[in-house]
Amino acid sequence: MHLSEITHPNQLHGLSIPQLEEIARQIREKHLQTVATSGGHLGPGLGVVELTLALYQTLDLDRDKVTWDVGHQAYPHKLITGRYEQFHTLRQKDGVAGYLKRCESSFDHFGAGHASTSISAALGMALARDLKGEDYKTVAVIGDGALTGGMALEAINHAGHMPDTNLMVVLNDNEMSISPNVGAIPRYLNKMRLSPPMQFLTDNLEEQFKHLPFLGESLSPELERVKEGMKRLAVSKVGAVFEELGFTYMGPVDGHNLKELIEIFREGHKQKGPVLVHVATTKGKGYAIAEKDQVGYHAQNPFDLATGKAKPSNKPKPPAYAKVFAHTLTKMAEDDSRIVAITAAMATGTGLDKFQAKLPKQYVDVGIAEQHAVTLAAGLACEGMRPVVAIYSTFLQRAFDQIVHDVCIQNLPVFFCLDRAGIVGADGPTHQGMYDIAYLRCIPNMAIAAPKDEAELQQLLATGIGYTDGPIAVRYPRGSGQGVPLLDEGWEALPVGKGELLRSGDDLLLVGYGTMVYPALQVAEILSEHGVEATVINARFVKPLDTELILPLAERIGKVVTLEEGCLMGGFGSAVLEALAEAGVTVQVDRVGVPDILVDHATPDESKASLGLTSPQIAERILKRFSFDRQAIAAAGI
Repeated sequence: MHLSEITHPNQLHGLSIPQLEEIARQIREKHLQTVATSGGHLGPGLGVVELTLALYQTLDLDRDKVTWDVGHQAYPHKLITGRYEQFHTLRQKDGVAGYLKRCESSFDHFGAGHASTSISAALGMALARDLKGEDYKTVAVIGDGALTGGMALEAINHAGHMPDTNLMVVLNDNEMSISPNVGAIPRYLNKMRLSPPMQFLTDNLEEQFKHLPFLGESLSPELERVKEGMKRLAVSKVGAVFEELGFTYMGPVDGHNLKELIEIFREGHKQKGPVLVHVATTKGKGYAIAEKDQVGYHAQNPFDLATGKAKPSNKPKPPAYAKVFAHTLTKMAEDDSRIVAITAAMATGTGLDKFQAKLPKQYVDVGIAEQHAVTLAAGLACEGMRPVVAIYSTFLQRAFDQIVHDVCIQNLPVFFCLDRAGIVGADGPTHQGMYDIAYLRCIPNMAIAAPKDEAELQQLLATGIGYTDGPIAVRYPRGSGQGVPLLDEGWEALPVGKGELLRSGDDLLLVGYGTMVYPALQVAEILSEHGVEATVINARFVKPLDTELILPLAERIGKVVTLEEGCLMGGFGSAVLEALAEAGVTVQVDRVGVPDILVDHATPDESKASLGLTSPQIAERILKRFSFDRQAIAAAGI
C-alpha cells in the first residue's frame, strides 16, 4: 500500500510490520520533501512516525479520540487522515495548517498551538464519554517538554484521582521541546530512559557470567531474562511517581520499534483507569542532520535536503528584531550584573541562546512554564535585580494572572520583552501576537512601548532596564528590521510616555504605533500625491500615551487615523479615542488595525493584504473615508 492511498487511519488495521515500516519510510520522505520546499516544523514529526502508526493501528478513529499536544508533532497524523494530496500546501495561505484544527478534519479532535493542553482536553472528553454512557478510547500524546507545563501536571493530578475513568497518556520522550528541556521532571525522565548505574550493572553482570567456569556463553537466554528482570525492577522504582499519582505506568518502550509499540498500546488499552505509556523517541529520526542538531532543526525555513543548509535569500535582509534584542541585552548585561534574562523554553526563538553562551549565570530557562517565569521575575525584582522576561506575545497570555497579581499590583520593576508581536505568518491564529496591547493596557502600573525600527528597540531596551517606577513592556515583531543602522553602544534611554513628530501637514493626523510607523510615513507620501498633506507621529508608547503631543494636533487638524498591528478592540486606537473623549476633543477618527477576526496562516504580507493593512490600501481607505478624493478632484478643477 502506498501512503497516497491512505485516506482514513483505520486503513492501517491489519497491516504487517513490514508494511507499516514502508508507510513510515514514505511518511518521512513526504515530510522532508514538503518542509524542505516550503518550511515548517521538521524534528517533532519525524520523531513520532512509528508512534503514530502503532497507536492508530490499535484504535478505531471513527470512534476513538486522540489529542496531540501542541500539534506541530502531528504531521504524520495529517498524512494518514486524508491530507496527503494537499500536504504540499502546508502552512501556506488556504492550505494545510501547521497545527491541528477541528474545522480542517474530523480526525483533529482538539486544536492547539500552545503546549501542555492535551491531557486536560482528553480527560474532558473521557468524562463526557462516561457521562453520556458511551464507550470509546481517549488518548493524549504529550512531549516531555510539555510535561513541564503546570497545566499538564494539574491534569495528571486530576486524572490520577479518577480510577474509574479510562484515559491513556502517551509520553513522547525525546529529551527536547524546542531547546533542550530543563528542570527536575526531564532529569527524572532521563533516569527512566537510560539509567547509567543500571546499564553498568547489566553490562558488568554479563561480562562476569561469561567468565564463569563451564558456563561462558551457555547462559545467554537465562542471562537475558535476568537482565530484563533487573530493568523492570529499575523501571518500577523510577516509575513510582506516576504510580503514586494514580496512573498505571508502562514503559519506557522504544518509540521506533513498531512491534513493541503495538504490543504496549494494546496492553495499555486493556487497563482500567488512567494509564501512562512512556515512549522514548529521537527527535528528527530518519534525517541524520536533524538528529545531530535537534534544536536547529526543530523548525526550518526552506532548505537543501542533501546538505541541510538553508536556501540562500535573493537579497540580504536586515538583522531580525530577536537578534538585535539579544545582542543589545547581552552588551548591557555585561556591564550590569543585576540584569537577569528569563525565557520559557524559547532560548533560540528569543535569541537568548547567545546571551546564555556569554552570561550563563545571568540566564534562566524555566521550561514551558510562563506563569512561573513571571512570578520568578517578580521575586528577583523584589531583591533589586533587573529581570527581563523574554516571551512571545502569544505565550505571555498564559501568565496574565501573574502579571496582574504578582507584578502590577505590587508595582515591581519587571521588564517584559514581547517577541513576535503582531502578525506572525504561517503558524496561524494560535501564534498571532494580536492581543498584548489590549490585555496589558488595562492593567494599572504597566507602561507599554513599541519601537518603529531596530535602532529604536535598542533605545527602548535601555529605557526598560532603567525604568524603576514599575513594570514595563516592549513589543516587537517577528522577522527583520527596517535596515536602519544599529547603535554599537551607549544606548540612550527614551523618556517614558513621549512620542516623536516625524512629518508635518495640515490635512490629516496619522498616529502610528510600532511596526505601523513606517507604513504611516508611506501613506503620507501617497496622500501627498493626491494633494493631502499629513502629519505623522511615532507614538512609541500606548501607555502612558503622549497626550501633550497628540491632542493639540488632533484638535487643530480635525481628522485622525491611528495605525497598529494588533486587535482594534481595546488596542492602540482605542487608547487614542479614550484620550480624545476624556479631553472633550471631538474629531473624526478612523482606526486601522486587525478587526475582530482570527488571522489564519499565511505569509505576513498576504495577511496584511487581506486585512487591508498595506500602505496603498490604507491610503485609499483614507481618501474615501474622509472624502479627500472628491476634494482633490475639486482642487484640480476637474
